[in-house]
Amino acid sequence: MNNNLFWTRRHFLSGAAGAIGAIGTGDLFTPGVFAQKLIQTPRQTEGPFYPNKMPLDTDNDLLVINDSITPAVGAVTYLSGRILDIKGQPVRNAFVEIWQCDNNGAYLHTGTVNADKRDGNFQGFGRFLTGSTGEYLFRTIKPVPYPGRTPHIHFAVKMKGREKFTTQCYIKGHPGNKNDGVLKAIRDPKAYEAVMVDFMPIKQSSIGELTARFDIVLGFTPES
Repeated sequence: MNNNLFWTRRHFLSGAAGAIGAIGTGDLFTPGVFAQKLIQTPRQTEGPFYPNKMPLDTDNDLLVINDSITPAVGAVTYLSGRILDIKGQPVRNAFVEIWQCDNNGAYLHTGTVNADKRDGNFQGFGRFLTGSTGEYLFRTIKPVPYPGRTPHIHFAVKMKGREKFTTQCYIKGHPGNKNDGVLKAIRDPKAYEAVMVDFMPIKQSSIGELTARFDIVLGFTPES
């Protein structure tokens, strides 16, 4: 299913529109506009907690499972961005997957820590199929730390005929970043900055929602 028609059954269209409006558009969806400034997103480990049992719901809203009326606990975040090639061209028909721990530090995985405290209302995993502008959008929570890791969200990008690409994004300026072993493995300062994300308040939100933007630049061109 093409998730570009996201959340219609949950009536989140107004929230999604507000989030995108807060981010700003303009040149963001113009193919190749940042071609001279792009830094390839560094690959990072998938980690041990990719779901080993998929949730009943795998759409792009991680806060509500199926038709439940009880949302997950956490700072509501509209996480968006684009999938781009190295020339800044949008990549369409790419499956973008995210997974992360819940507000208690527990993953949707049988080997997770804090399994007894896992938030059963948090989907923990979501998918989105990119359209012609390469954009994706998820509603999730701001990531939290757990023992050994600074807050982060895992990403996988899957495309027909290409190797799966995995990476992670992080909260820009979080004090735990300097001690995170996975993050410190990125030696190039520009590549390091490429996975840093600002989680910013949405001014028009009355419930403290956040917006975050993470563009993923893949290391190929359409001809390669």
